[in-house]
Amino acid sequence: MTDTPEIIDVLPPLHPGEVLREDFMAPLGLSAGKIAKACGVPRTRIERIATERLGITGDTAVRLGRVLGTGPELWMNLQARFETESAKAALGEMVAELPQLNTAA
Repeated sequence: MTDTPEIIDVLPPLHPGEVLREDFMAPLGLSAGKIAKACGVPRTRIERIATERLGITGDTAVRLGRVLGTGPELWMNLQARFETESAKAALGEMVAELPQLNTAA
């Protein structure tokens, strides 16, 4: 074991917008407008997701899943992981101080 931090501890949480931008828009030459039109949503929604200013809702996940052929679960899982990792980073060690309640009957 080394004293250097794991790379996962150093990188910020992966936003679903980065996946949309880097794995779909850039390699496939898709614009925000083209995706938005196919999804039936405002262009600004896709632009804000791609620039990591807006998260993925269930509605958007279903639409992106259909249009991009991924299924909505990919987008919802990316969003859930992003939110969880962001919360862990924001809360830090404070979480360890929270009591665990005994739920056994």
